[in-house]
Amino acid sequence: MILQTHSYYSLRYGTLSVEHLLQLAVEKEYKKFVLTDINNTTGAIDFVKQCKELGIEPILGVDIRNEDALMYLLIAKNEKGLYSINHFLSEHHLAKKPYPEIPPFLDEVFIIYPFEKVPNKELAASEFIGVQRNQLNRLTFSSLAKKKEKLLMLQNVVFETKEEYNLHHHLRAIDHNCLLSMLKEDEQAGINDDFPSQDKLEYYFSDFPELIENTKALLGNCSMDFDFKSVKNKATFTGNRIDDKALLKKLAYDGFKYRYRPDNLEAESRLRHELEIIDNLGFSAYFLITWDVIRYSMSRGFYHVGRGSGANSVVAYCLKITDVDPIELDLYFERFLNPKRTSPPDFDIDYSWKERDDVIDYIFKRYGREHTALLGTISTFKGKSIYRELGKVFGLPKEEIDRLIKYPNDNQNRNEITDKMHQLAALMKDFPNSRSIHAGGILISEKPINYYGALDLPPKGFPTIQWDMYVAEDIGFEKLDILSQRGIGHIKEAAEIILENRKINVDVHAIQEFKRDKKVKKQLQKGDTIGCFYVESPAMRGLLKKLHCDNYLSLVAASSIIRPGVAKSGMMRAYIQRFHKPESIEYLHPVMEAQLKETYGVMVYQEDVLKVCHHFAGLDLADADVLRRAMSGKYRSKSEFQRIVDRFFSNCKERGYSNELTKEVWRQIESFAGYSFSKAHSASYAVESFQSLYLKAHYPLEFITAVINNFGGFYHSWVYFNEAKTAGADVQLPCVNHSNYKTRLIEKTIYVGFIHIQSLEASLGKAIQKEREARGVFLDLPDFVQRMQIGKEQMVLLIRVGAFQFTSKPKAALLWDMQLFFNKSQKQSPGQALFNPPVKDYRLPDFDFSLLEDAYDEIELIGFPISMNSFDLLQTSFRGDMLAKDLMENVGKRVRMIGNLVTYKNVRTVRKELMHFGTFLDKAGQFFDTVNFPISLKKYPFRGYGLYLILGKVVEEFGFPSIEVEKMARLAIKEDPRG
Repeated sequence: MILQTHSYYSLRYGTLSVEHLLQLAVEKEYKKFVLTDINNTTGAIDFVKQCKELGIEPILGVDIRNEDALMYLLIAKNEKGLYSINHFLSEHHLAKKPYPEIPPFLDEVFIIYPFEKVPNKELAASEFIGVQRNQLNRLTFSSLAKKKEKLLMLQNVVFETKEEYNLHHHLRAIDHNCLLSMLKEDEQAGINDDFPSQDKLEYYFSDFPELIENTKALLGNCSMDFDFKSVKNKATFTGNRIDDKALLKKLAYDGFKYRYRPDNLEAESRLRHELEIIDNLGFSAYFLITWDVIRYSMSRGFYHVGRGSGANSVVAYCLKITDVDPIELDLYFERFLNPKRTSPPDFDIDYSWKERDDVIDYIFKRYGREHTALLGTISTFKGKSIYRELGKVFGLPKEEIDRLIKYPNDNQNRNEITDKMHQLAALMKDFPNSRSIHAGGILISEKPINYYGALDLPPKGFPTIQWDMYVAEDIGFEKLDILSQRGIGHIKEAAEIILENRKINVDVHAIQEFKRDKKVKKQLQKGDTIGCFYVESPAMRGLLKKLHCDNYLSLVAASSIIRPGVAKSGMMRAYIQRFHKPESIEYLHPVMEAQLKETYGVMVYQEDVLKVCHHFAGLDLADADVLRRAMSGKYRSKSEFQRIVDRFFSNCKERGYSNELTKEVWRQIESFAGYSFSKAHSASYAVESFQSLYLKAHYPLEFITAVINNFGGFYHSWVYFNEAKTAGADVQLPCVNHSNYKTRLIEKTIYVGFIHIQSLEASLGKAIQKEREARGVFLDLPDFVQRMQIGKEQMVLLIRVGAFQFTSKPKAALLWDMQLFFNKSQKQSPGQALFNPPVKDYRLPDFDFSLLEDAYDEIELIGFPISMNSFDLLQTSFRGDMLAKDLMENVGKRVRMIGNLVTYKNVRTVRKELMHFGTFLDKAGQFFDTVNFPISLKKYPFRGYGLYLILGKVVEEFGFPSIEVEKMARLAIKEDPRG
């Protein structure tokens, strides 16, 4: 009979999880229970599901507030009422407007006003008045006492214990960003907002039996249920399943002609089999909707990469959703779909970061905002963020908070306040903190989306459901992931630059041709992959060399074993060793050999986990997939997981395996499953890598220009400009007559874009390009000033960066000339005079010219020198004993190298000691790598970016050389002559 209950989804207010709340309800013998979180229904579906499991009748509602005080409660009579509530919430959230003081009529919804906020009007049949136990004396003398049939018990449940009451206060202070002592009474719950038993609640209101009876009657008119079994996605694409089946078949066979030879009977048989299962499970619409999105984006000239378990499908390959051929890779079909699977396979579609929102906008317009929403996610209180929030509430200085976070167990940080903070932190851990947006999930529903949840409007600008992917899965939604990455952007832009610069139209989807290309194979084997998607990091370049990788299948495996979990577990090294000595592999069992021979006995892919569970232990594929998902953190039912684990062991016993063998296989499954990667994902990444590799091998300057312009690569921009130089480009400073806002390639000359000039206004950089394209090149500095609206400070930046080199005047002379145009005002207004007024010709003294000054200007304004090589800035003339290309010939020798630090990676040893893996460029612009073990690192640490003298021993592992550092020092450079 409680009408107002808050879970911790009442953000920074509630203190009880849905699970804990319902456990308490069972203990306190409530048969019906209401959830009314503040302005959201995030927990509604979880609440209903758990109520059903516990034998409690669920009722759903919402607590409406504009600020801190309750305005009214909305209680749904049924599913239609929940739709009305969600629609009401969404309408106000999407329009960013406050809730009305008096709500409109809401179909199948009870409205309950708090005793002190009853509107001055005749109450409708669905409107009631809630009275709290501390208001009963006032009720006796109130005119509202006459409205007996409208009065209800109102018990607000926020906490159960004193500890939770204390937590609530701190959460409210965090929410208000104030000291605990500054929190006002009306900004928090009261001492009576606890969780009484049903008997105690009735005792509180025993002098007012009509309130008890009215409350029981109202709740008796409410019931709530959800269908957790059926798929909630849009049911059909064409309007009926028969036409969906026919259209999907037609499109798939049309695509088959593009993807396969007509005599490929294996592919044709697989296609027929997939189409049959897709139809039987009712997933034709899901495929057609995904195809529709791809069709739209391709019509706009957008590039995409299709990933996800759907990439295991020949149908998806034929529809051009993916570029991965499942037959070539022997992708496990059951990882994609199996007759026992009740939800569709997921598709992840990557687009360029510049085009993703356009695609999302199309989906909303094509399928309607009533039926479409971005998937939400819940950000929780974690680790350091908890202590930062609590520190502010307690009024601690930032330095103290930092110290506590860094040294939480230090006795110097132990006091009464920090002890309280530790206690509160333990309670708050994993509490919801805010609602946010999933990385790319989109829901398209058959019924209006508000039947399942309310919508928010985050800064992204698209309606977002208030619950997360786990709730979506529980209720029968399958998301379509529309993601973004910069790798696709540089592939598309590279093709555009090639067309502009060379008049060649490259088909970047000719993947089979790229796989056979000799230049690509050679480049891959050398690890010459800077700028290439997913394969440019130092670790990946090293792995490619160690595996002698020169083909697509090897790259697919490398893309999987490079992931952190594999490397940390030691299995990456095991894979490399087994690759070089396959004869040394000892398989635990013939089944393990049969299933894992391709990957040398290592479970590289998630599909490997499925295969072992299925073929070794006899689990059916549906159970094997649940096991895999649970181990990778994507399945929430602990009881279901344990049931399958028990079946694994019992099946193994029935098959006569020894306990030792079963435990060892399980240990391997357990250790691999958490980090193993979908083979379809790896294959999709490898396709994109091959696109990048082909462009880099055949059109290196166009490719690297596109990489520079899309940013977001593994390295800083200066590394990519270095790569351009090594590929034969003439890299030039920004120039008002040749540069665009972004970096520009003209034949073999690359002009640094205005975007790279620090503090230069973006609008000015774009305006220079626009003016030049409209009216031709600038003749000289006076012509530029007269045609551009530019301030003095911006003009100085352009001169100092060398953007007027075409005038052949030194910077000092240009700065002097500039004063003639800015002597009276700071900004020059543009004008198109019929005749340009003559400029007085002053006789100026000869100015000194210094390349070193220019280099320092460039470092300050662009971030790296262009007029000089970084090595020419060194005070010493020594350039090292050798270059990177000579290392393999000097394995075992102690050498001295000079390198420009590119990046380094922190790694902890087994003893938790810090070591580094460094990457440098030599004076020829070639990469070499170092290993800095803990002993040498303590004495000779990295001291920021710059040029280093390195003494160490050349070592080699599987054909990949590096230097084990003994000593290392950052070298001094010439002093800045600018003063």
